[in-house]
Amino acid sequence: MSENNNLMNVALHLGDNALILGHRISEWCGHGPVLEQDIAMTNIALDLIGQAKMYLDLAAELEGKGNDHDHLAYKRDVLDFKNLLITEIPNGDFADSIARQFFFDQWHFLLLSELSNSSNDRLKEIAQKALKEVTYHKRWSSEWVVRLGDGTAESKEKMQRAIDDIWFYTGEAFMPARYEEGILPTGLKDTWMKNVKVILEEATLMMPADEWMQDGGKTGKHTEYLGFILAEMQFLPRAYPDATW
Repeated sequence: MSENNNLMNVALHLGDNALILGHRISEWCGHGPVLEQDIAMTNIALDLIGQAKMYLDLAAELEGKGNDHDHLAYKRDVLDFKNLLITEIPNGDFADSIARQFFFDQWHFLLLSELSNSSNDRLKEIAQKALKEVTYHKRWSSEWVVRLGDGTAESKEKMQRAIDDIWFYTGEAFMPARYEEGILPTGLKDTWMKNVKVILEEATLMMPADEWMQDGGKTGKHTEYLGFILAEMQFLPRAYPDATW
């Protein structure tokens, strides 16, 4: 792949992560356990959608076909998406969503911290802006892991189950695709593991020891769930392609 092509695929990967996870979290709007957290999750979703717009605009520019972020979000088919599998799995209960967000945020924060010093000015600019938002996301999800893990017997059981169930999706972030080489940082896993362990210990939760991990999302191999997300998200612009607001 050319350097331009690799950068375009990286922008798609990062944009798709934010778009799909943002859509997932937005499904909690009006369904949160309490009003304050309902609003918090809605704001996190909006942050991620805003980040997706920036990355997808960059990808569209590099693609050079006159498309924009809307086209890449609404007109691509499922096999063209490059998001991590963890972003597309269903919300489940509140503990499931917290575990998913916690694992993702810990990685996302480390990634953006590195990209904030990237030699690519566009990625650097996006990362520096997004890092401010993701710093809050990481704090929010970490606090909820501790609150639920070190809470009641029921909340602890649910949080431990969620951690165990979603663990198999965490390793994909550290399996670089070919298009990432020389663009995205490597060597984040050890720090991620250390940081996750600190929070889980504070939450009195056990860190899973399984080493087998799901993967494929970065290269277009997805779970059945992504198709359902796209069917909902893309219906209107595909049914009415000339519609304007």
